[in-house]
Amino acid sequence: MPEPEPLSLINPNDSLERQNEKLQKIADALMKRVEYGPEHSNAAYAQFERAALLEKRVRERTLELERTLDLLHESNAQLGQANQETEAARRNLADAIETVSEGFALFDPSDLLVMCNSRFCRDFRDTTRDLRPGLPFTGYVDRVSRSRYLALPPDVTAESWAAQRIRRHVDRHVMFNVQLAQGRWLQVSEHRTANGGTVVLQTDVTDLIRLERAERERLKDKQSRVIRATLDHLNQGVCIFDENGRLVGWNRKMASLLELPARRLQLGASFNGLVDHLDEEIVFTRGIDRDGFRQWAAKADNRGPISFEIKRGDRAILQVFGRGMPDRGFVISVTDVTPEREAAQKLFELNEILEQRVMERTLELEDALNAAERANASKSRFVAAASHDLLQPLSAAKLYVSSLADRCADANDRSVLNKAESALSSAEQIIDALLDISKLDGDGVQFDIRPVALREILRPLVDEMEVLALRKGLSLHYVDSDLMVESDPSYLRRIVQNLLANAIRYTERGKVLVGVRRNGGSARIEVWDTGPGIAEEDQNTIFEEFKRLDTRASRNEGLGLGLAIVERACARLGHPMGLWSEPGRGSCFMVNVTIAGQAERQAQPGRRAARPVGLAQAGLIALLVENDPQLRRAVSIMLESWDVSVIEAEDAPSALELLDDLQISPDALLLDYQLGDGPTGIALYKSITEFLGPLPCAIVSADRSPNLRQDCKTLGVEFLPKPLDRHKLSRFLDEVAANMG
Repeated sequence: MPEPEPLSLINPNDSLERQNEKLQKIADALMKRVEYGPEHSNAAYAQFERAALLEKRVRERTLELERTLDLLHESNAQLGQANQETEAARRNLADAIETVSEGFALFDPSDLLVMCNSRFCRDFRDTTRDLRPGLPFTGYVDRVSRSRYLALPPDVTAESWAAQRIRRHVDRHVMFNVQLAQGRWLQVSEHRTANGGTVVLQTDVTDLIRLERAERERLKDKQSRVIRATLDHLNQGVCIFDENGRLVGWNRKMASLLELPARRLQLGASFNGLVDHLDEEIVFTRGIDRDGFRQWAAKADNRGPISFEIKRGDRAILQVFGRGMPDRGFVISVTDVTPEREAAQKLFELNEILEQRVMERTLELEDALNAAERANASKSRFVAAASHDLLQPLSAAKLYVSSLADRCADANDRSVLNKAESALSSAEQIIDALLDISKLDGDGVQFDIRPVALREILRPLVDEMEVLALRKGLSLHYVDSDLMVESDPSYLRRIVQNLLANAIRYTERGKVLVGVRRNGGSARIEVWDTGPGIAEEDQNTIFEEFKRLDTRASRNEGLGLGLAIVERACARLGHPMGLWSEPGRGSCFMVNVTIAGQAERQAQPGRRAARPVGLAQAGLIALLVENDPQLRRAVSIMLESWDVSVIEAEDAPSALELLDDLQISPDALLLDYQLGDGPTGIALYKSITEFLGPLPCAIVSADRSPNLRQDCKTLGVEFLPKPLDRHKLSRFLDEVAANMG
């Protein structure tokens, strides 16, 4: 709430003299009242004090007014000086812009004219009287657009020119040329100021435009001579027409190709007239006819390229090519293609002869290829069938020998049996190698490419091969690796296994080393040995089937199929293979596999001792289903020697009938995959589990295809390949017995 104004006995609007006069009268009256009023002496004294206080306030107010007047006089003096300086600066600015050799004008942020020099719009003399401060920018443009000194193009009106000028005014920087009467030119440029105003400059560029035009004409004349020389130098006939179809340029080659008289090829000759006067011997053979050619030339816009052929006389063939130009004219070129067409015709005839020969040869090759494919397919089927038939009795023989060796007490007899088993194992290895080569040579092989840890492949292989190395007195070293690679685990294991087996077989003394090196984005598996080495000229021969450079280099038997399998498997998997060898020092076989990552470090597994046979399996009941009588009997004898009770069956129906009659649930199932014409071992396993529930099962088969392995993995059953390995079978039964316990 505002404070109330103090009471005053005088009017503050009065002059100081009038206020003093009133205060004097008040003071006199108060003095008289004090002197002549004894009854009210106290009140008179109070009035006196009030009068004295008022007089003091009057003095203070008077001093304040005096100070205010002084400040006002000082401010007026400063304002006058500022006005003088501003006017001086304005005069200086006006003088400065007047000295500019160009027309100058300044518009404020509201687009109102602030000032301009005398050269501004001097070339538009009929507008200078309207150029006053405060003129809007639109008014300035309107007056210039209607000036009689402005030379506008024929198709541009004053209103459209002014509208375009206003549209360009919104840009921050504008520059353009304006044509004036009497062939003069003015360059106009606009620039924005920091506060949003506009500076307009007008510069006379008539001399520059005239020089540019003179230089352009000179260049045109020079270009015309260059173009004429170029056209005459071309090996093609060329003629150029303007937008009206009039001839403006040509060369002598055109007249000779079309056999036109010189009087026809003249400057300004019409296109249609030239087409009409073409010799009747000229025939349009490919592309368009004469009318189509005329219609193309008559188009004003969108004249695309055109190409066709004409024939002059009996032999000459000319190719005509036409294209529009930016100025709506067009150019025509004519090329003599007679030699090319004749050569093309000869090539066509020759090509037909060659195609006929190629067709005949292709048919012969197709017949030969079909015969080769049939032979290869027949060979693969024969190898697969023969291998299967061989593996059945071979498995039975191995099992009989193993069972006999377990019961034989005489050392000499046991040695003979061990040699027989070794011979059977060698035969088994040869059959496996033949099967592998047959698969790798065919197109049906499928790979299970996935990330695999190298130590999961190399560590078990080294453990298995160390026994063979120790028998020969060799030291086998392994450098562990935690890398993971992209490969098929089973085939990669077979590759390294063959390389290690070869290194041990052909090394008489020293050591064998297997390890992994990083090689960019791949891991290079290396197998080193201190064997006899391989000469450079023989390094390709060792990868052929049944090739061994020196049979005396090894005391072991073998037919030289290991490296053949390695080479084929590496090629199919896309693993580059390398070899370094020096006679007398040793060899190194290398396989490069793409790195997939790094495996987690795990403690190295300890060496597992061979499991005792005939203890853990005691008391088990196993169902054996095998259609081959000899193999079935051999497996039964071996299982019974391990104290395993065996229930034998020949096929699926008899096995199901036997289980139904006995009314027992076996502890383990050993099922052959191929059971004659009846259901397979997998189908039998499914039937058994329907009424007995899941049971430990092992599928035994000579079929080692990835599909069968995947089916076994999906069902959760063991896969045991033929010939049946007694150690793998023993481990399977051990696990069954352990789970029962």
